[in-house]
Amino acid sequence: MKSNFLYVLVFGFGAGVCARSVFDFGFSFSVFLALLGAVVLLLSVIYKERRVILIGLVLITAGLGVLRMDAAERYRLPAVLQERVGESVTVSGVIIDEPDERESNTKLLIRVSEYEGEELREKVLVVAPVYPRFSYGDVISVTGELSNPAGFLGDDGDYFDYARYLAKDDIYYQILFPTITLLERGNGNPIKRILFAVKRSLLESISKMIPEPHSSLLGGLVVGAKRSLGEQLLEDFRATGIIHIVVLSGYNVTIVAEFIMRVLAFLPTLISLSVGAVSIVLFAILTGASATIVRASIMAILVLLARATGRTYAITRALFLAGFLMVLENPKILLSDASFQLSFLATLGLIHLAPQLEKYFGWVPSTFQLREFATATVSTQIFVLPLLLYLVGEFSIVALPVNLLILVFIPLTMLLGFITGVIGLVIPLLAIPFAYATYGLLSYQLLVVELFAKLPFASVEIHSFPLWAMLLTYVLYGLLFWRVRQKATHSSE
Repeated sequence: MKSNFLYVLVFGFGAGVCARSVFDFGFSFSVFLALLGAVVLLLSVIYKERRVILIGLVLITAGLGVLRMDAAERYRLPAVLQERVGESVTVSGVIIDEPDERESNTKLLIRVSEYEGEELREKVLVVAPVYPRFSYGDVISVTGELSNPAGFLGDDGDYFDYARYLAKDDIYYQILFPTITLLERGNGNPIKRILFAVKRSLLESISKMIPEPHSSLLGGLVVGAKRSLGEQLLEDFRATGIIHIVVLSGYNVTIVAEFIMRVLAFLPTLISLSVGAVSIVLFAILTGASATIVRASIMAILVLLARATGRTYAITRALFLAGFLMVLENPKILLSDASFQLSFLATLGLIHLAPQLEKYFGWVPSTFQLREFATATVSTQIFVLPLLLYLVGEFSIVALPVNLLILVFIPLTMLLGFITGVIGLVIPLLAIPFAYATYGLLSYQLLVVELFAKLPFASVEIHSFPLWAMLLTYVLYGLLFWRVRQKATHSSE
């Protein structure tokens, strides 16, 4: 019973969040669910029906999930700005996130604190030209037409609900290519301001030492920089199933976390674990704190806590706890953040499917962790495939060989690239040997991607994979794993 409590909590809370995301239940319904669960729980205790206790707990946590999502949904479309949609407005606010620099534009997220004498705390997405450049913490005045984000059809003809995608972060307004005036610098959180300044300096150093598109790829590997690689190259990364290295993933965070722990191993246990946890948090902030990074960072910190307390680290429970904490903080990500969904499923595949597949990959050499990479790639591909087909209708046939050829060099590329950037800031001449070595590794990785992307069978597109098919597939996955677990339990007995 105790071992199942976390899963009951997560399942019930998640079910409540999903239900409220689809149907407009109110506060009273969440109270009804919680009270019904409390009654069921009380009756199960009186009549000593232990299995019914789980039903009561699920109802209570589902009520709490409905309540949390309802609270998040109530914060939308305030009348003050909504009444000005379609009109030219002038608003001022502070840039609250790192500017997202693309090839043709830069996206600035500002928080508007006041409009027409009325106090606000609304987010507005500003799409601006690449130049002049602005930084996190700048206070700017923006004049342009206010609009609500709208969905659009992609190049493949599929509809992308852009408004829902932004709404998960409470962004309901945008202003496209306005007139921008810088009012003030140096606002915002001082820690984030320092971290983003360090990041920008490191990226500028890398750009001076290594040409494009190699420097953009390295920026994504080392600090999660969102610099554009060009549409064609990005499409090649998607087609070959290696897109996860372009933007920082959980794998990169794992590499950084292990490196930090090894570097601090000489310190007393409590100090090394404390410094390690703080370093992981700072690295997550530095890289932008995407859903994937937050999930991996929480799990890395849980590993440190397990070591500090001498308790066994249960990785499945850690994954579900990390997911629960993230959904508790922002329930909208459960159904609206593909990054969170894919990251959670991929990690679940690594935990439960990869060990089962290892016996079938004896033909892959264990040298340089190739066998581990092979089982990891296949297991994550299997687990995310239904969701990928539903979201984008495309999956890679060549993901396994491409990941085997590239992933083995990622840790070394990250290390040499980081050294290149740091030394390049101080003595560029000394950074040249490291820059050449890094450039060679990046050239190899880009060559592998480009060669495999040219194959006519590199990826397969399926544009009509419905929601029910995706859900049915995951139900079958669950039944299959339950069956395997039952067999393993009986055989051990």
